[in-house]
This record gives sequence, structure tokens and C-alpha cells, in this order.
Amino acid sequence: MIPQEKTAAVSRGLREAFGVTEFEDISTITKGQTNSLVFRIMVHGTPYLLKIIIRAEDPTRHYTCMRAAAEAGLAPMVRYTNTEDHVSITDFAGTQPFSLLEARARLPLVLRALHALPPFARAPFNTTSTFLLTKGPALDGFLQKFEAGDILPKAVREELFARYAELAAVYPYDDTEMVSSHNDLYKPDNILFDGHRVWLVDWEAAFLNDRYADLAVVANQIVANEAEERDYLTAYFGAPPDPYQSARFFLMQQLSHIFYTMAFLYRSTQPIDWNEPVPAFRDFKRGVWEGEVNLADPHVTIIHGRVHWEQLMENVRHPRYHEALKIVGAQRAMA
Repeated sequence: MIPQEKTAAVSRGLREAFGVTEFEDISTITKGQTNSLVFRIMVHGTPYLLKIIIRAEDPTRHYTCMRAAAEAGLAPMVRYTNTEDHVSITDFAGTQPFSLLEARARLPLVLRALHALPPFARAPFNTTSTFLLTKGPALDGFLQKFEAGDILPKAVREELFARYAELAAVYPYDDTEMVSSHNDLYKPDNILFDGHRVWLVDWEAAFLNDRYADLAVVANQIVANEAEERDYLTAYFGAPPDPYQSARFFLMQQLSHIFYTMAFLYRSTQPIDWNEPVPAFRDFKRGVWEGEVNLADPHVTIIHGRVHWEQLMENVRHPRYHEALKIVGAQRAMA
């Protein structure tokens, strides 16, 4: 299972972490979407997670963020990392069913603790909705390719870009407000519950980001109405959200819908049938949360993009959308 060229690196890690050069058992972990090799290994009768990054990148930021989160009790304990070998070993977090009710109670507190960590480093990439706020060649190139790809019907594309322009014109992207963020929590596979504690895993995308990016993608999975949203934000902020906090959160949710509409449909490898019915956003996300939806399925990728689009269209027709634009825009104008 371990690639031959990595066996020496893994043995080195086992020796430094546990004083052995071999594990007692190993099994591949296939759940989740990652380009890394991930294994459950047994050492001295205890399970651990062995991860081998196969991309040619410097994992220093990844490992540093993971260690900081582990020290804060947000991620499993880190037993070993090696930036040259791209190998890490952490405690193995078992999983139990994580109800939406319990998730709404626990996850705002987890995010608050995460965002209070000392500032993470920046990353050379951005795989979150705030990518759409980072002006420069990377964003310009993506938008040009997306538009040239003729992925959306003309009317849909024009509507999408009009709403994007509205949001980008008012939403602040201020370095002074950035916090340590996970940035890959739209996948519930990265949120583990062992029956007692919540663990966040897979820190490859962690970097300094807008707090509302994490808040929005988690809420899009577990928050179904305004009452639940208020409880969620109250738990996170430690007090009921003020109008600006509520408005900014709502706008980030819409930016997230735009981002995932574009990202999922752009990478689709199948033709898009716009006449095919799609599930309601909440039903789809509940299925994802409960493991009933396979996000790796190419057809599901299309559905995923389309349900974000449909939810965006429902939300922007609500009076709250225009009120949020006014509140956040007025605050930005005063800054």
C-alpha cells in the first residue's frame, strides 16, 4: 500500500514517533476527497492516521496550522511531521453519527476557537469563496475562462455575473479582519465527531481568511432557517449578532453560492441538462451531511453546482438581500 519510494520515509516517521520501524496493521482510507494517500495504521495496538502528500508542494504551512489546531484541541494530536518527506502521523479520530441539532450547538464554538488562534500564514492559493474578492491575474483568468467556456445559458450567466458584481462592490476584504481559518469545511468529511468531541481534519487549505467564509460554508450545511441562523451566530459571537454581522454573514453565503456554482459547473466533465430537476438545497445538503450523497460522482458535481445556483436565485429575490447590501455597503463607505 505504501509506495516503495516512501517506505523509508514512513519507517523514519514510525521510529521517531514510536520507536518502531513497522506498523502492526494498515488499511487505506478512501472516504473523503483528497489527492493525498491516507491510511489507518496500528502501532502498539493503537490506531493512528498516516498521511502522505503526493503533490510537489511545501507542506510547512499545512503542518504548522495543523499543529496549532491540535494544540488547541481542535484537531487530533500530531505525532510526527516531515516537510521534506511530506509525511505526517496523527492520532486517529473515530467517528459517530453527528446530528444536525448537535452540530448546530457545537460547531459555532469550534469555529470561534479556531478563529481565535494566532494568525495562520497566507497561502499561494485560495479555494474558498473569497477567491472571488482577490483582484488580480488569477481571478481575471478564471472569470475569463468561465465565461468563454459557455457553461451557462446566456441569461443565467448574465444574472450570475450581475449578482457577483453587486456583492464584490460592497463586500469588504480587509487584511486587518482576517483570522485563522480552515477553509475546507464544505466537505463534512473534514468534520469528525467521536461521540464526545468535534475534530477538524485535513488542514492543507488552512490560511488567514475572512471569518465569514468558514461560518458560511458550515451554516450552508447545518442551518435551515433564520431562527437557527440566529442561534448559530449568537453561539459564535457570544451575543446576538448585530445587523452588520448578520448582513455580512448573509452576503458571504451568497458569495459562497456564486463560488460553488462556478467551481462545480466549471469542472464538470458531463454535459449539463438544465431541464433536469434538482433537489432543494436543504435536502441536498442534508443528504451530503448524512453521507447519502457521493460528492465524487461527476453527475453529483453538476447537481451540486445547480442547487447552489437555485438557492442563490431564491435568496437574492428576498428583501433581506437588498437590505444586507445597503448595510454592508454603508459600513464600507464609512471605512
